[in-house]
Amino acid sequence: MNAQDLRSLQAPLKERYRESPDAALVTLRAQGRIGEGVSCKVETGKGLVVAGLHPATGGSGLAACSGDMLLEALVACAGVTLNAVATALGIELRDATLSAEGDLDFRGTLGLSKEVPVGFRAIRLQVALDTDASDEEIATLMRLTERYCVVYQTLAQPPALAVTRQRAAA
Repeated sequence: MNAQDLRSLQAPLKERYRESPDAALVTLRAQGRIGEGVSCKVETGKGLVVAGLHPATGGSGLAACSGDMLLEALVACAGVTLNAVATALGIELRDATLSAEGDLDFRGTLGLSKEVPVGFRAIRLQVALDTDASDEEIATLMRLTERYCVVYQTLAQPPALAVTRQRAAA
């Protein structure tokens, strides 16, 4: 896809959202159900993923770890955004690889210390680019990728988060 193809694809959406801002608000959903042992089956658009305990908390390592899935979501979103921004700017990328790593202290999630936070202490996203773009173009590409990556921005500026409970239908 080139910049013109991307603009043609997105132009009617942008016009619609300018005319009707409410049309741009989309509610994404995820659903899961507890599974065997200590696991949760999560429906994805491409199949079922079984998530379980990380080995550092007693898991076998055979099930997906939700912390890994969070990092994978960041890599996926940043990669798609990077590619779209490069396309829109006319920056040719011969290749780009992205990787994310995050530091967790499992004492928090195991309840061993109230002083240790539950969750990632730090997350690092690395991007390696194979391109002839100038340093200025690359700086713009990276800045816009951060700005428009939904997962990156959600982690950087967490939204309001709520947990509710309902009784299962009998």
